[in-house]
Amino acid sequence: MRRESVDNPTAYTRAVPSGRYAVSHRTLIVARMNPSDEQSVAEVFTESDGGELPHLVGVSRRELFAFHGLYFHLIEAEESIQAPLADVRDHPLFVDVNTKLEKYITAYDPATWRGPRDAMARSFYTWRADSAR
Repeated sequence: MRRESVDNPTAYTRAVPSGRYAVSHRTLIVARMNPSDEQSVAEVFTESDGGELPHLVGVSRRELFAFHGLYFHLIEAEESIQAPLADVRDHPLFVDVNTKLEKYITAYDPATWRGPRDAMARSFYTWRADSAR
């Protein structure tokens, strides 16, 4: 079930074990990556996800995808990560992971990239089966 929101078009509800619905925010980052670098990128995130950074930002789930030289980074959180992400941009853990990723990940469009927000995809259609069936 999608929760319509002008402020956050990526806010969705999902069933949780208690039978209630929790809001799940998803962010999809799109960039470029050489397919031969997949393992190296996964290792950078394995190290980072084992530490404090995901908790500082509020990330509850991460999944990485590759397709024909493109990199897709799906982030799921209980709340929007945009404000916490801005808060940690100068944090040593965030700087460390970004420095390591610079070797492998490049902006989709370097001419227009100014910051992480420029790499975030915008959802324009969502469908989910009604869980009440």
